[in-house]
Amino acid sequence: MTGPASARNAAAPGASVALDRVCVVMMSAVGDAVHVLPVLHALARIRPQMRVTWVLQPGPATLVRGHPLVHDIVQFDRSAGLQGFLDVRRELAARPADLVINLQVYFKAGIITTFTQAPVKLGFDRARARDLNWLFTTHQIPPHPMQHVQDQYLEFSDWLGAPAGPVAWGLGPWNDAERDWQREFVAPFERPIAPIVVATSKAEKDWMPERWAEVCDALWSDFGLQPVLVGGRSPRELAAEQVILARAGHKPASALGSGLRKLVGILDAAALVLSPDTGPLHIAVALQRPVVSLIGYSNPKRVGPFRWCRDLMIDAYGEPGEDYPISMENRKGRMPRISVRDVLDRVQRWRESAPR
Repeated sequence: MTGPASARNAAAPGASVALDRVCVVMMSAVGDAVHVLPVLHALARIRPQMRVTWVLQPGPATLVRGHPLVHDIVQFDRSAGLQGFLDVRRELAARPADLVINLQVYFKAGIITTFTQAPVKLGFDRARARDLNWLFTTHQIPPHPMQHVQDQYLEFSDWLGAPAGPVAWGLGPWNDAERDWQREFVAPFERPIAPIVVATSKAEKDWMPERWAEVCDALWSDFGLQPVLVGGRSPRELAAEQVILARAGHKPASALGSGLRKLVGILDAAALVLSPDTGPLHIAVALQRPVVSLIGYSNPKRVGPFRWCRDLMIDAYGEPGEDYPISMENRKGRMPRISVRDVLDRVQRWRESAPR
C-alpha cells in the first residue's frame, strides 16, 4: 500500500498544495494509465490518506479499478458525444477536490478540467500543452526538454514536492480471485509461458503475423517456452491470430479477449513477454517481467520500456548508428525492418542473462 509518510520537499513550487482529495484527468490509452500510477505512488508517500478520483475512459478504467490508490473512477464515454461530457460534469460536481492533475494535453481534457472543482488545477507548460490546454489550468509545471513519458509525468509529483524514490506501479493481481484465476490459467501448461502481443491500436506499430508464427515455433522448439497469444478481439488482432495459428508448426495457445485484468495476470505469470509498442508492453514493464519490445513507428526514447529491459528492445525507429533526439515524430514503414532473427537474438540474450 502506501507505508509511512515521507518528508515533503518544502522548496518545491507546489509544496503547500493540499493532497487530501486529488482528481486525475487522463482518459486515453492503457499505456498512459500505467504511466500515471507512479505519480500516485509518489504522492501517497507524502500523503498516505490521499483519496484519488480518476476521470477515465471505460477501457483503461478496467485496468485500474480496484487499485489501492484509486478510490473513485468517473467514466468518460467518448462515444456518447455531448452527453458523455454532460455526464462527467454532473459526476464531478459532486466531487470537489484540493488538486486536479491534468496529464492529458488535448482539448477534451481541458474541457473536462473546467468541470472539476479545485483551487489548483495543474497541467503542462505552454510549450507542451496542445490545443491551448494551458488555458484550462491554474498552474503549470515548468518547461522541460522532452523526455520519456514516464519521467514527464513524474514532473508533476516533483512540482508537488513528492520525494524521489523507487518508481512503483502496484499493478499485479490484487485479490484472491485474480490470483486463483492466474493459477488456473497457467496450470495446464507444462512449460513457462511467453505471451505474445499480436497487434496494437495502429497498424503501423504491428509486426507481421507470419513472422510471429516463426517466433512461436522457435520459442517452443529452441527455448522450451509455451507461446501464448494475448490481446483483444479487434478485427486486426483476430486476423493476426488466424495467420499465426495457420502457419505455426506448433500451435500456440490463444488468450485473446481475456480482458485487461486477466491480461495482467497472464503477463505477471510470464517467463518472457514479447510485444510491439502498445499498452501491454508498459504493463509488462510495470510488473517487472522481462520483455522483448519491437519498436519502429514511435520514438523508443520517449515510449520504450522505462528503465527496464532496454537491452532486449529492438529499435527499428532509428537508422543504424543514428543518434536521433527524443521527439513525438512517428516514422512509418519501419516495423518490417525487424527480422525473426532480430527477435530470437533478443530471446537468446534474455536466456543467457536469466537467473539459473
